Amino acid sequence: MKNYIFLILWIFTLAACNVTKKVPEGSYLLNKTDIKSDVRGIGSSALEPYLRQKPNSSMILLGRVKLHMYNTPNDTSTWMNRQFLKYGEPPVLYNEQLAVISAEQIRLHLKNKGYLNAEVDTNVVKKDKKANVTYNVTGNEPHRIRTFTDTIHSVDTTIYNILNRTRQLELMKEGDLFDLSVLEEGRERMTTILRNRGYYNFLKDNFYFIADTTVGTNQVDVTLALNNPSDSTYHQQYYMGNVTVINGVDPVLLQDSVRRSSLELDTVNYRGIQVISEKDRFLRPRAVYYNTFLRPGRLYADRMVERTYASLNGMGPVNQTSINLTPEVRNDSAYIDSRITLYPGNLHYMRFGVDGTNSAGDLGVAGNVAYEHRNFLKGGETFRVQLNAAYEFITPSDSLNLLDNSFYEYGAEAFLSIPQLMLPWLMKRLRDQPSASTEFSAGINFQKRPEYLRQFFNLSTRFQWASMEWQLQHMLEPIGVTYVRMPWKSKRFEELYMDEDANPILRYSYDDLLIVRTTYNITYTNYNRLGRRSMPAVPIRVRSGIELAGWLPRIVTGLGGGEVNDKGFETFFKQPYSEYVKGDFDISASHAFDDKNTIAAHLAVGLAYPYGNSNVLPFEKRYFGGGANSVRGWSTRALGPGTYSRDSAGSDFGRKIGDMKLDLSVEFRRKLTGRFELATFVDAGNIWTIRDYVEQPGGMFAWNSFYKELAVAYGLGLRLDLDFLLLRVDGGMKAHNPGLPAGTRWTIFKPNLRRDLAFHFAIGYPF
Repeated sequence: MKNYIFLILWIFTLAACNVTKKVPEGSYLLNKTDIKSDVRGIGSSALEPYLRQKPNSSMILLGRVKLHMYNTPNDTSTWMNRQFLKYGEPPVLYNEQLAVISAEQIRLHLKNKGYLNAEVDTNVVKKDKKANVTYNVTGNEPHRIRTFTDTIHSVDTTIYNILNRTRQLELMKEGDLFDLSVLEEGRERMTTILRNRGYYNFLKDNFYFIADTTVGTNQVDVTLALNNPSDSTYHQQYYMGNVTVINGVDPVLLQDSVRRSSLELDTVNYRGIQVISEKDRFLRPRAVYYNTFLRPGRLYADRMVERTYASLNGMGPVNQTSINLTPEVRNDSAYIDSRITLYPGNLHYMRFGVDGTNSAGDLGVAGNVAYEHRNFLKGGETFRVQLNAAYEFITPSDSLNLLDNSFYEYGAEAFLSIPQLMLPWLMKRLRDQPSASTEFSAGINFQKRPEYLRQFFNLSTRFQWASMEWQLQHMLEPIGVTYVRMPWKSKRFEELYMDEDANPILRYSYDDLLIVRTTYNITYTNYNRLGRRSMPAVPIRVRSGIELAGWLPRIVTGLGGGEVNDKGFETFFKQPYSEYVKGDFDISASHAFDDKNTIAAHLAVGLAYPYGNSNVLPFEKRYFGGGANSVRGWSTRALGPGTYSRDSAGSDFGRKIGDMKLDLSVEFRRKLTGRFELATFVDAGNIWTIRDYVEQPGGMFAWNSFYKELAVAYGLGLRLDLDFLLLRVDGGMKAHNPGLPAGTRWTIFKPNLRRDLAFHFAIGYPF
């Protein structure tokens, strides 16, 4: 194997010495292209897309590997030669005509940006059958706006009022660059607004601009104008007329009059929508209505069509949705008649899964089976029941280790999702929100280990919906219940881990516990996932949430419905309950310099506070540091809190938890090929406790010292984009380790791979 590696390296070395090997006589290899621009804000990276000829592709460190591969064989006599030619890349030969076109494209782009007098000079240096091309760009003085006016009011007052109220007519102001892209984006934005105000057949070409460049030196007067369909008519606003929904009936049968007569069709008028179904209905009319936003009498809007597609296609039993729109004029009024066809999909699904496990050298097996019905109550409801079990073969040992995962586990979960909001009538407006659903779930899980038997019970109700054209996503969990109990534990386990003095935090996490919570999460993006607008220059996603636990038991116990147990905790149904408030804020943004280079940044902050009936947060609700989506120089649950560090032969995960979290990340991503992407990153952050726990020395947050306790890591990552899935491998190195003694924490100057390096494998971007 080593011989083959040396052979390949030797071949590439020889090929690298003669990259012009297959360049014909009289031709030149396009060795390098360079753009030198004096235009502020428009550098070479912004102008590269307008080049019509670029050199052979190159890889970091390896250079032009594909060109070397192509140059290696002299003929196609062997299979290896044919593979080199197949996957190699022929030399890119300098083409004078393409260079002229490239210069002209750059000049035209600058002209569209307001540099009407821009000049592009092409300099070509030819030597040793190689050509180096330099495009020298001189912008000269740009043209700027002197006045910007419009004549829309004199043409169509209704359109003028719509655009004026939304301040869309203020496209440019005095002193702005005469940038045609700004005008084009303005046309598209105004067209989108009008098409969402009833103007069904309005096109952006109905807007046009008149530019007068003769008014002064490098000055332009711009006038926005509007075309009408003809000299005597105005642009027409449309309202929704007849709405017909073909509810799972084969449209071919409806068109065949003979076969249609044999069908037992049922037509129901539900709040103005005609729903045509067979005797055995596919979906109930109520479910169709609440997921159809094209309703009679409403002003036509493109976004209503998009919402209808998204909501109906999002229903489990619907395989495909077809919407046909027909404009009609009746009694001098314009209407849009719509015919919506729903095509049924598979309703019943079974899923089986078996996995092999290996935990700390103990082999095991885990499996699950799930049944799903996607039209459970004829309203598009998804009902799922899942059974799961796991078993790990016990390794004989005389010692008890808390992390010894030799156990068996089994459980069940039932889940029901209804594709509309089942809310009280006082919240009726929310029922018409897109992507709405009401979810109910219940689950039970048992964990049996040599040390203990632990049981989990979960109940949850959730409402989810979208608003602001899918820019806001809401999730409300009015009541969620988690009950954890440990009916049996070994005597030795109690002595080692359940002693209040030895480890109160870990002991508390294994107490019987009742959590009754209310949660609200909201996600905002500055782009519309389903709209027609292009992505903003800096896409932003903001996620925030708050969780309040214990308020319902507190009200009940406050009215005299509770008791106090022997440990001094108030009980709800004879069980101690948790009280805490927890808030999270997460923001991420990215900016693409071009189609290959992107920079992304991320900030995450979290704070949880136990109060009342709780001295410590439940173990599952506390924060942890490190891992593939945190500070990547540390493994999961290996960082913090604060400067806390304890030498231990085993894991110390029971103390590597906190009540506060801060994560900061910056990542630069570069596309290597269509599938592979390289990333470099810097992460910083840590977790802290809000109280000075004896068993976590150095873990408490303090304003005057927390910034000194930030962990810092840097590293490289490789991503594989499979279109439907992104696989990620990251390697992070510790740069500042707050767990080390003061004065030795900057490990970036004295790295130790065994101590400071951490690898992570994950799916999807870290943020």
